[in-house]
Amino acid sequence: MIITKTPFRMSFFGGGTDMPSYFNEHGGAVISTSFDKYVYVTVRHLPRFFDYTTEVIYSKSERVRSIDEIEHPMVRNAIKMLDMKELHIAYDADLPARTGLGTSSTFAVGLLNAFYCLKGKYASKKQLANDAIYLERTLCNEAGGWQDQIAAAFGGLNRIDFKDNRYHVNPIIISPERKKCLNDNLMLFFTGFTRFSAEIQKSTKVTMQDKLNQLAEMYSLVDEAQDVLENKNRDIDDFGRLLDQTWKLKRQTGSKISTGSIDELYDKGIKAGALGGKLLGAGGGGFLLFYVQPDKQESVRSVFSNLMEVPFEFENSGTRVIYYSPEFFDVNESREK
Repeated sequence: MIITKTPFRMSFFGGGTDMPSYFNEHGGAVISTSFDKYVYVTVRHLPRFFDYTTEVIYSKSERVRSIDEIEHPMVRNAIKMLDMKELHIAYDADLPARTGLGTSSTFAVGLLNAFYCLKGKYASKKQLANDAIYLERTLCNEAGGWQDQIAAAFGGLNRIDFKDNRYHVNPIIISPERKKCLNDNLMLFFTGFTRFSAEIQKSTKVTMQDKLNQLAEMYSLVDEAQDVLENKNRDIDDFGRLLDQTWKLKRQTGSKISTGSIDELYDKGIKAGALGGKLLGAGGGGFLLFYVQPDKQESVRSVFSNLMEVPFEFENSGTRVIYYSPEFFDVNESREK
C-alpha cells in the first residue's frame, strides 16, 4: 500500500500567463505557494477475491472489470499511461474540489507519485510535474495552464517562469520573519461556490487575443511582487496593494472570472480594511484570499461571519509519500491483459 500527501496551492500573481498559448509567444511567470492543506491518495493492488478488477473511491465509487469502464478520466488515463494493473484507489482531501486551489492537478501529482512508488520506481518532482501536465492537458484534453501541477509537485513559495514549452522553478528568497509576516497577513474564506476550472479557462481562451494588454500587465506585476517580497526595504503591505491591482486586471480577462456575488464579497472585504485580495484559481467561485493588516483582521472577520475562514500555514515539501508498504504483485498473472 502507498499513501501520498500532496499540498494545495494558492497563486498570487501571473495567473493566465502560464498558458502555453500565451507564454510560448510572450513569456510568462507566476508567484505561488503551497500550503498545509492536502490531497491524500491511497493506492494498493486489489486482492483477487472480487469479481471486479479495479476500484476507485472519490466522491463516488466505481468498481469495474475493465480500465476502459472507469468513468473518472484522470484515473483512467493515468492507469493506461503507466500501465497499472488491478488497483484499489482512494481519494481524500482537506478542502473541497472545484474551488480554485488546483485540486485536480494536486490529485494528478499525488496519483502519479503513488503509481510510480507502487511500481518501485523513483520519480523526481520535475518528472511528476511534467507527467501531470501531460496527463491533464494532453491525455484528458483539459484546458488550463501549467502552474498548478508544478506547485503541487515542488511545494514552497516560488516564482515559476515559462517560455518555449519549458519552465523554471525559482524559490523566492525571503527571510523567515518576513515570510511569517506575509503568512500572518493573509486571510482565506470559502465562498461556498464551486465551478469547473476548465470551463472558466475555455471562456478566457476565447478572448485571449483581446486581453493581451491585461495579461502583459499581470506578467509585469510578478517582478514587482517579487521585489516587494525579497527587498527588506520595501513595505510588505505593498504585496496586498498589488493583489488588488492584479485582481482588477484578472477580472477583465474572461466573462466568467467573477460574478456579482463575488464582487460584492470582495468589496465588503476591502471596505472592512483589506488592502487587496483575489479570487483564487481560474475564477467563478471558490476561495477568496485577502491581505489584511493585523489590526484590521477582526473587522474583516466580522463582515464574513457567515463564511468559513480557513487558517493556513505555508509549506515547503510538495508531494511526498507518507506510507510505503511494498506488495508482491505478479503482472504476468494479472486479470487485466
